[in-house]
Amino acid sequence: MNLDEIIEKITPLIADAIEHEELVIGHEDNYYLTITIVSNTFDGLRPVKRQQMVYQPINEFIADGSIHAVKIKAMTPKEWRLHKKLNF
Repeated sequence: MNLDEIIEKITPLIADAIEHEELVIGHEDNYYLTITIVSNTFDGLRPVKRQQMVYQPINEFIADGSIHAVKIKAMTPKEWRLHKKLNF
């Protein structure tokens, strides 16, 4: 299964698991997934807890080796606005 097919399968899993304002899933150099998710659910949570929440619905794909590398940006809407304003 290539990364585009994996993205098709995991997008609804993450979308259903975490209420969000924005969810963008892609891949870089056809090597690793990039997941950007913006949610009020992350308010007050440490980065590790946020990442665990994103990993949870896709664990089966990690366990079977379909996904081997993921870069996650999990932010609150306020953090996302600042992120876009500062372009990083």
